Amino acid sequence: MMRPGSSVAPMSEEIPVLIIGGSLVGLTTAALLGHHGVASLSVERHAGTAIHPRAGHFQLRTMEILRQLGLEDAARETSLRTYHPRGGINAVESLAGRELAVYIADVNEGIEGFSPTHRLFLDQDALEPLLRERALELGATLRNRVEAVGLEQDAEGATVTLRDLEEGTESTVRARYVVAADGNRSPTRNRLGIEMEGYGLLSRSVTIYFRADCGPLLQDRNQGVIYVHNPTLRGFFRLNRTGGKGFLVVNTVGADVTTEEAVNVVDGMDEARARELLATAIGADMPMEVLDVAHWQAEANVATRFAEGRVFLAGDAAHVVPPNGGFGGNTGVQDAHNLAWKLAAVVKGDAGPALLDTYDAERRPLGRMTIEQAYTRYASRVVPERGTDDVEPPIDDLSIEIGTLVHSSAVIPEPGDDGAVIEHPSTSCGRPGSRAPHVPVGDRSTLDLLGDGFVLLVGPDGGDVVVDGVTTHRVDAPGFADAYGIGPAGASLVRPDGIVAWRSARTPDAAEVAAVLDRVLSR
Repeated sequence: MMRPGSSVAPMSEEIPVLIIGGSLVGLTTAALLGHHGVASLSVERHAGTAIHPRAGHFQLRTMEILRQLGLEDAARETSLRTYHPRGGINAVESLAGRELAVYIADVNEGIEGFSPTHRLFLDQDALEPLLRERALELGATLRNRVEAVGLEQDAEGATVTLRDLEEGTESTVRARYVVAADGNRSPTRNRLGIEMEGYGLLSRSVTIYFRADCGPLLQDRNQGVIYVHNPTLRGFFRLNRTGGKGFLVVNTVGADVTTEEAVNVVDGMDEARARELLATAIGADMPMEVLDVAHWQAEANVATRFAEGRVFLAGDAAHVVPPNGGFGGNTGVQDAHNLAWKLAAVVKGDAGPALLDTYDAERRPLGRMTIEQAYTRYASRVVPERGTDDVEPPIDDLSIEIGTLVHSSAVIPEPGDDGAVIEHPSTSCGRPGSRAPHVPVGDRSTLDLLGDGFVLLVGPDGGDVVVDGVTTHRVDAPGFADAYGIGPAGASLVRPDGIVAWRSARTPDAAEVAAVLDRVLSR
């Protein structure tokens, strides 16, 4: 149906992949598709990249993906201009008051030997321009102030109606596949009739962006995430390195966090109320400037399916978590990493269409695990008075970041596989479905050998294996065979997303590897 004041232009273009949404996850998807040699069009209704510093804690796996895209150094340099490299997570009565708890003393403690990179704090509004530039370099087309207002699928692809929000005109684009990275309210998900399930609405929260000279109040506290617990509010601060600028998230108000009123922070919210809450959280009388107040809903929900036909949900469209634990943006980036190579393989004719069914099979169980773990952290750090009897036990962050396991037809399981979705990376030892372990190879990492296509990593006593579509590396590095669980002459076949697809205790012949590849790629 034509909308008032609009005109519909004839179909003007065709594209292999249309990405609805041009924020963190959409831009990552566009860059990764370009990395794998597939063109995409990303449309975003906003005028540019993020304007607020959201999604500020980037985990090891996300940093490894940025490393693959050539953005690790730029991200690290950008982070250091704003945040301390080894920030922590603690809780205080107020910035001027007592420290109540230390959740994480150092965000990078205990990661040595597990990754060639490290975690960092980086604002989303600083990272997105880097991703945008890289996506453009890799051949993506990015359009802002364009909204998807209609979608129809058939056996060959999808026809999407786009509305230019500046001109008021509409046009259609034909895509073989569509990635919906259009946020937690996802119009695309709603059009497809995909429901969400989980813990529902946790609070109607606000984020107060401000300037104030909080530096002298920080004392020796690490400036990662500072939770605030007092009878007036519950939430957390993110402050820049000087303590002069940042934001305060407020999840509840009042001493009794069990009431409906407590979790409805947006009611009566204006600048005066924001200044009142900010002053209480700071705990000292000082000049302050409220720059903006954003209203949002804290939720812990996951989509009942991540795909419908030729449309795939990614990021907040697929799973919505409270910010506690920093899982939201990171999980979305990893969705993109899992999906992009599969779309590229199918578009280029290197894989059968059934490979795309593995996206839901692999990512939805991890989406469910993520919302559980985010809720556990919300319940224990924000509203512990409600009790934690109904929450899942916490899983350590390192396992969540690089210890996840996937199960689908794109992984060849071994006898005795228990179907677990997570295991500490110190014990997974390169089992099929796990992230390929990091092992130093000179001044590089085994992870630096991965990412462009399928890679066969062969032990130091192994032989050469020549298979079309597979790059073989013989790795003669201390600890490699043990880390990958293959023995000195064994081999590990690793997917483009760094997931171990199959392994052998001996050097396989070319025919065996080719047969495994056909199976993994649904050929």
